[in-house]
Amino acid sequence: MEPDLVVRQAVTVLSTVAVLVIVSVGLAVIFGVMRIINLAHGEFLMLGAYSVLVISRAGAPLWAGLMVAPVAVGLIGLAVERLVIRFLYGRLIATMLATWGLSLVLVQLVVMIFGPATQGVPTPLGSLRVGGYRISEYSLALIGFAIGLLVATYSLFTRTRYGLLARAASQNPLMAQALGVNTGRTNAATFALGAALAGLAGAMLAPVVGVVPSMGQAFIARAFMTVIVGGPAVLTGMGSAAALLGGAESLVSQASTAFLGQAALLLLAVILLRIMPQGLSGSWGRRL
Repeated sequence: MEPDLVVRQAVTVLSTVAVLVIVSVGLAVIFGVMRIINLAHGEFLMLGAYSVLVISRAGAPLWAGLMVAPVAVGLIGLAVERLVIRFLYGRLIATMLATWGLSLVLVQLVVMIFGPATQGVPTPLGSLRVGGYRISEYSLALIGFAIGLLVATYSLFTRTRYGLLARAASQNPLMAQALGVNTGRTNAATFALGAALAGLAGAMLAPVVGVVPSMGQAFIARAFMTVIVGGPAVLTGMGSAAALLGGAESLVSQASTAFLGQAALLLLAVILLRIMPQGLSGSWGRRL
């Protein structure tokens, strides 16, 4: 196999893994840390993409949208937690129904405002020539961004006071309250953070996917599979699962079709959960 073809395929695989990491980090925070099944995660991602679309139409560069999107979606997530989720902690089915209803409402609102048509955001940067192939520089940026995002989120939850409080408020809220932790405020901040990360993911993906109200549906299932296969180590497990699942999807897609690539991801997820019911990180000592 030609070296330039190997490089191109490697970048394609890493790009697919990077996309899985980017779309799954916010879900890992809300589902993995808070144990809330947020079925509106895909719609938070979609709102981030539309934030970039609005910013680009105003003539601002993509990087401005990357700053606006997580703030805007994070504030929406904060409002959702204060108005809805805070009353449903410990009620799994009720939370699922509430966030599913929220996802339907958000999609219809966006359709009313922007219409149902697919819209695009210009892809920044250019391309690199490797032998007879060209590699998008934005694909390389996605790979670097995914690594930085995973490291930054892991450091936030393991190296800061907020991370300690967030884990305590979720794992043992009564003890945390007895020690003076404002669990309500901490949970609200954590849910808003997860929403902001979803919005940032949508902003990063806007230039490479069609921006449409239903775009979240294309990512929500893969994000949940990645987080669940990752197991109890919320972030490191998710990163490992993204590498395995994303690698399998990309390689099969390159060898056949995108549909078979997604089927390979699903099949591998089922096999891994059959072999390791607790996920990849079920036997690890650290739980983040």
